[in-house]
Amino acid sequence: MTRTRRPLLKLGIVLLLLAAIAVAFLDARITSTFSDKMWALPARVYARPLELFVGAPLRPEELAHELQLLGYAPVRRPVQPGQFARNGERFDIHTRGFAFPGETEPARQVSVALAGGSVAGLTADDAALNLMRLDPLQIGGIYPGHGEDRILLRLEEVPDTLIGGLLAVEDRRFFQHWGFSPFGMARALLSNLRSGRVVAGGSTITQQLVKNYYLTPERTLTRKLTELVMAVLLEVHYEKTAILESYLNEVYLGQEGPRAIHGFALAAQHYFQTPLEQLGLHQQALLVGMVKGPSLYNPLRHPKRATERRNLVLDEMAEAEVIPKEAAMVARAMPLGVSRRDRVRDAFPAFLDLVRRQLDEEYREEDLTTLGLSIFTTFDPLLQRQLERSSRRVMDALGLDADLETASVVTRVDSGEVAALLGGRQPRYAGFNRALDARRPVGSLIKPAVYLTALADSDRYTLATLLDDSPLTVDLPNGDVWEPRNFDRTHHGRIPLHQALARSHNVATARLGMEVGIDQVVATLRDLGVSGPVPAVPSLTLGAGEYSPLTMARLYQTIAAGGFQMPLRSIRDIVDARGEPLRRYPLSYDRTLDLRVVHLLHYALRGVAREGTGRGVYSRLPESFDVAGKTGTTNDGRDSWFAGFSGDLLAVTWIGRDDNSSTGLTGSNGALPIWADFMAESARRPLGYRMPDGIRLHWIDAESGLLSAERCPGARLLPFIEGSEPVQESPCSGRSNPVRDWFQKLFGES
Repeated sequence: MTRTRRPLLKLGIVLLLLAAIAVAFLDARITSTFSDKMWALPARVYARPLELFVGAPLRPEELAHELQLLGYAPVRRPVQPGQFARNGERFDIHTRGFAFPGETEPARQVSVALAGGSVAGLTADDAALNLMRLDPLQIGGIYPGHGEDRILLRLEEVPDTLIGGLLAVEDRRFFQHWGFSPFGMARALLSNLRSGRVVAGGSTITQQLVKNYYLTPERTLTRKLTELVMAVLLEVHYEKTAILESYLNEVYLGQEGPRAIHGFALAAQHYFQTPLEQLGLHQQALLVGMVKGPSLYNPLRHPKRATERRNLVLDEMAEAEVIPKEAAMVARAMPLGVSRRDRVRDAFPAFLDLVRRQLDEEYREEDLTTLGLSIFTTFDPLLQRQLERSSRRVMDALGLDADLETASVVTRVDSGEVAALLGGRQPRYAGFNRALDARRPVGSLIKPAVYLTALADSDRYTLATLLDDSPLTVDLPNGDVWEPRNFDRTHHGRIPLHQALARSHNVATARLGMEVGIDQVVATLRDLGVSGPVPAVPSLTLGAGEYSPLTMARLYQTIAAGGFQMPLRSIRDIVDARGEPLRRYPLSYDRTLDLRVVHLLHYALRGVAREGTGRGVYSRLPESFDVAGKTGTTNDGRDSWFAGFSGDLLAVTWIGRDDNSSTGLTGSNGALPIWADFMAESARRPLGYRMPDGIRLHWIDAESGLLSAERCPGARLLPFIEGSEPVQESPCSGRSNPVRDWFQKLFGES
């Protein structure tokens, strides 16, 4: 007998040691990860907030669209945050408020009166309001690999009724047990025996939290025993309130594509577009009911089943005396209240790609997916909407096959902020981002760099300088001969410099580029912000090389800004999870070009739109609205480009095929119509004519480039850098010349 007991004793000791080691391992796992895991938060990416002030350009349909995107509910009379009422051009809005970097916008009742395409009146509590901002639209997030998303909340921020309902349904003895409930387990066992299958688990909230944090969902005895032990250990180390708070943030409540909805705070936003603390009883009960099965009781897919589950939760809340029975009856009669608006989060993959690339240069992946950063961007949903509309309308009208692609970049002239971005014909497709990565020849889009280089040498070149557009052949170092040709296959003799750019004559431009020096043209491109490879060959003057739409936007941004090179910004501010400012991206710029020279180029680019290859823009724009721009077409019509700007917006548009085959389009009949359609709807300020110091206007004879007078045939008023104007006069100059006048009198000439 003794001999039998000894092996059993030894075996028991070994098992106890193994169990102790296992418990110690589980204990170390909990204490080393629990606190950190609670605070693992993805980054949130926001659009610009819509700023309202008297005079702000805004149409009624634009404000209505912004409110719809934000999930504001249209009602007769807004009494809760997130509601609005519209009466023609008047909007009464109960704003939600928002914590912006450095200041908080309060939730309040605001009245907005619109008239003539702008804000005519802005009041709050019957008092005039100088400025207010709507809460910004969340356009995306940067999630960890498993896709979990959540909004972190404190226990004191959760409505008492929601906590009471959760405990009434999921774990009534939560504050009495030590991690597991024998009563609950016995009740679940009895239910399972009665049904002949597993219908109840008997898990406490602590056990559910352990399962969600650390374990797999499989149902085995070993996993269940591990769950029980870890639940007890969790209760030993942490307060009940910390466990409950963690559960409220961790519980899984649904799926949106690859994004997993965790925690009640995010679920409130996802299903109701409302902060958790503003939910009604009927909405709180629905979320509590979904804990049992987010897919089974998804109110968007199974409204009847979700309603039955919600009502059951309301009954349980009344029975547990969390709410009065009368309140439960009222809540049972309420609709589900779920927001069915289109989801816009992660709906702008091209712009988010731009933001992500900037962030990747400055932050670790782990920081972006765990620190709960809030990233405030320059993205404008209203401009993006119009860019997509214009692109779709024109691409459909072109009637070509679906393989034809397009990409566009829109910036704000005064700040270099990227306001809208289109990466392809399918704007919701998160694939190849042509706005950033499609590197193509740009044709005549690069010509302004050639003309800037020439105009900077004011002793040799002015807008009136006559250029030679006769045939040109260039012997290349490899023995080949380069012979540029004009698009119309004709030559135009001697033409004024500004006209050569307006009509995009290739031969005159190529000859000019070689006169000023290809290396100097390359240097000008660098001053304009082109940082990638640039081929220093004669064909550079006509667009040789490979450039993305974003690179061209950077180049034309410098031109539009008067020679100030500024980084194209997609981010304004980054704050941490506590709302503390982490990084600001203020406006920065560096003057790289002479303002006087850029002013001359502006004049010439206006000519492109008024009388040159870009004159088609005025089929959509009013004649009184000044813009400047340039068309671009590459060999065999493979690429169609247009870049241009008004007083407030700059846009670059490209059309082409991914396989580089011909489109049959020029810059004028492909990309230009998209640009013009967009600018006609979005640009609010024409390009102003502000003559800088050191510039003088002179009447010039169009054919000879000599001084003329306003009354003379063919005379044109051109700007010149002071001292660079012609000294010779045309026969019709209108100026006093004593010697000439004496001869005229002597020979009777009039």
